[in-house]
Amino acid sequence: MTTEYSGSGDPKRSMELLWGVPDRPRRGPKPKLTVDRIVRAAIEIADREGLAGLSMRRVADELGVTAMSLYTYVPGKAELIDVMLDTVHARTARPDDDQGDWRSRLERLARENWDRYRRHPWLLQVSTSLPVLGPNSVAKYDRELTAVAGLGLTDIEMDFLVGLVADYVHGAVRGAVEAAQVQQRAGMTVQEWWERFAPLLEQVFDPERYPVAARVGAAAGAEHSAPADPARSFEFGLQRVLDGIEAFVRARAAEQGLAERP
Repeated sequence: MTTEYSGSGDPKRSMELLWGVPDRPRRGPKPKLTVDRIVRAAIEIADREGLAGLSMRRVADELGVTAMSLYTYVPGKAELIDVMLDTVHARTARPDDDQGDWRSRLERLARENWDRYRRHPWLLQVSTSLPVLGPNSVAKYDRELTAVAGLGLTDIEMDFLVGLVADYVHGAVRGAVEAAQVQQRAGMTVQEWWERFAPLLEQVFDPERYPVAARVGAAAGAEHSAPADPARSFEFGLQRVLDGIEAFVRARAAEQGLAERP
């Protein structure tokens, strides 16, 4: 799988592109392209083909221009990916954003992240250890922190909690994305794959040697009609993560209550 790294381009040019710092006025005809149009075309390509299919030349072909003309707007693929990441983090505020308690707000954000990965699977191919510091990414982080504000947590604890939820979604959604991609690329469903391999497994598998795996695997297979159900697994795991956060929040509140007593 192709792996790209955010923040690996020219930091000055990336920040200019992310925050819309205007170029100096130029003489001559009006430019045929815009950064936004280039980025949208790149996202469409990545959505269809993954990052392996993305290149400056490929984007140019999509737009019907020469590759060299793109460099007038975007210096290279690294900076382009930074802006792509920030662009897919954009969203329209909903009326229910601030409704409910912290748990319901975090749950909505987790599902929003899950849906974003499903719409743009190539996000899993980008390492963001060096975060994209664009307006949409910063706004997303601010919304996540706001969901756990006012709980008596320290700033570091707030950062840890939103990171915990984000990391959980990132790991959980990978199975769903890979299952969809396998079906597309292998030309068979998981059920069709299992029908082909199950008889072969029966010839070599000894249930008495692996009794727990045999029992649980059979139960899971019967339940899901497949080795796993990524969507149900996500739902189960998300509630357990939120349960753990709730226990932590209650413990911190109890500690503070004791500390406030004379």
